[in-house]
Amino acid sequence: MKWLFEPVPRSRIAAFRTLVYLFVAADMVIFTPWVRAHADTPGSLYRPLLIGRLLPLPTPTALIVHTVFWVLLVLTLLAATGRAPRLLGWAVFLLYFEWMIIAMSYGKVDHDRFGFLVALAVLPTAGRARHGDRTLSEAGGWALRVTQIAVICTYFLAAWAKLRIGGPHWFTSSVLAQAIIRRGTPLADVIASVPGLLIVSQIGIISFELLSPLIFAVPRRLRGWVVAFFYTFHLMTFATITISFMPHLIALTSFLPLERVRPIVWARRRFSADEPPADPEPANAVPTEAAAAPGSA
Repeated sequence: MKWLFEPVPRSRIAAFRTLVYLFVAADMVIFTPWVRAHADTPGSLYRPLLIGRLLPLPTPTALIVHTVFWVLLVLTLLAATGRAPRLLGWAVFLLYFEWMIIAMSYGKVDHDRFGFLVALAVLPTAGRARHGDRTLSEAGGWALRVTQIAVICTYFLAAWAKLRIGGPHWFTSSVLAQAIIRRGTPLADVIASVPGLLIVSQIGIISFELLSPLIFAVPRRLRGWVVAFFYTFHLMTFATITISFMPHLIALTSFLPLERVRPIVWARRRFSADEPPADPEPANAVPTEAAAAPGSA
């Protein structure tokens, strides 16, 4: 199973960890702020997911929701610095997991969280990692590989669910048409006006999802282009039916050499380049001390 533990630079883990933990904070405040509204939702409407029933987890109250929100927000910002990666990492995973149970136990379940939750679960196992550290780590390689597998499973299992529930009729169904009616954009209206294009799109979607595991067979030098295609697929999805899959897109960066993205280093270089150079002394200038010395004239 050498493939599963293929070592990666620790700096890649550091960059991925910072990105993931910062997104947790952004998700809570920007992308899904509606989760906090469950603090005022009657407990009778709470229908916990299976994991919430097995543990079991308490019915969310205002105290629970607000406590999880503020503690998680503080801890994820601390975890993004790389300090105490195991202690803070496990704490962030458990709290965000509870946050997702609170979010998805009222009738709405998003499948774009699977790969991201797996990333949160495995990051603490990677241990310490610093930005700029080129030391190879098998533990870090395992964490990224497991995240990559979860990302691809999201695609493949989505196709399996479509075929299991809708069968072959899904290809020629009105799924995309209904989505465009509910939340379509002007671009989607243009696409829908072309006869047969929605059917072709649905065939393309399932084909893409079923073939997504082939990314692991693509040569490494070409894998970046495949990932770019994945991002293009999601860009088109957002441009037509305004579904962003943001947590999934963050987990998808596990395929990328994130250690090459170093904004702090770039900023330092930029600012140092903008500083005016010191005025050089003329070649024939006489030092002040020498000019003032006796007999120097």
